[in-house]
Amino acid sequence: MSGPGDSDSELSAPVPSVSTLRPPSRRRWWWIGGGAVLSGALAASWFALPIRTVEVMGEQHLNDGQVRELAGLTPDFGWLYYGAWRARGLLDDPWVLSASVTRRFPDAVTVQVNERSPVARWQKEDGTVVWVAADSTILPMTPEKSAELTALPLIQGWGPSRLEDALKVLTALGGYNVESVAYTPTGLRAKMPTGSVWSGDLKFLLKYAGSIGMYPKQNINIYPWGVSVQE
Repeated sequence: MSGPGDSDSELSAPVPSVSTLRPPSRRRWWWIGGGAVLSGALAASWFALPIRTVEVMGEQHLNDGQVRELAGLTPDFGWLYYGAWRARGLLDDPWVLSASVTRRFPDAVTVQVNERSPVARWQKEDGTVVWVAADSTILPMTPEKSAELTALPLIQGWGPSRLEDALKVLTALGGYNVESVAYTPTGLRAKMPTGSVWSGDLKFLLKYAGSIGMYPKQNINIYPWGVSVQE
């Protein structure tokens, strides 16, 4: 006959692990000690490896200080902990199309920014004029740059905004020195120094845009069924 200590019920019962049999106080002090060492190591790595050298490249409309601020490059921020998560603020600025961040041991960071460029001026429905990039992003106008950018083509019109359509027309007619693009609900007209081109259908305007070079100094109307040329 089996004794009480040999029963199946006792064998299947949970048995304390070796670690649970250790004095609780020893385990608690081990975790407290390990956490203190880890915290100390992290703090030491922060203060021992701060960012001391920052190089900003590619900026045109933003200045060095603005890029540093957007990238979260505050003085003495820990080099080991700096990365894209910290620099994500760069993409919140309309001038910044993309950016890359490179760390160089032991204390240097390089920020390369790729800025948008204004390709046109857009007169909004309320009459205000703003700069726009090729992807239709509205760019902040700065007093020191406004004078040199007055030569950009002017986009204007009435009815629902057709800014993106007008920008496509500018791109398609990039070699014809377009001065302005006007839009209405029924069409778009691009004006050059000595002529113009109009179409009620953006698709056909883009399709036949290259042919306007055959009719210099003339006004061209593009229809689905053909092209009309006027003096």
